[in-house]
Amino acid sequence: MLKQVNNVFKFRLYLLFNLPIGWLVGLKIVSLTDQKCTTSVPFKWLNKNPFKSVYFAVQSMAAELSTAAACMVAVKGHRPSIAVIIVDMTAKFHKKATDKVFFTCEECEKAFETVALASHDKEAQTVTLKTIGKMSDGTLVSEFDFTWSFKQRTS
Repeated sequence: MLKQVNNVFKFRLYLLFNLPIGWLVGLKIVSLTDQKCTTSVPFKWLNKNPFKSVYFAVQSMAAELSTAAACMVAVKGHRPSIAVIIVDMTAKFHKKATDKVFFTCEECEKAFETVALASHDKEAQTVTLKTIGKMSDGTLVSEFDFTWSFKQRTS
């Protein structure tokens, strides 16, 4: 699964067929490991707001993807399967995003630990993953916390 997500062509096809708005705005996974995921979203005409910065909803998509990618990899292949859904999100916006924004989640291992708990415990388990958005020059533009819920489906 990591290989597929890290393959640019396969990921772009995935976006086109499963998340077309992500494909349209130019979401990318820069890198994904068991510990860390970095995504990016460009600053372009389609993504900007009237204030000439990256629209908050576009930032939210890229931020979510930096946590969701780890969650998708963590639940892949479990039998019975594990349901995953966002149950909460908070955001802080620090500066205008006037360039390409990179979102980095360095807590990906928490998703794997929580999936393991959900598969053994049979109860819904939640985890909050933080991601930080910075422009190419290192300027902090936003921070997001996504709370994910994992629950093993009944056979």
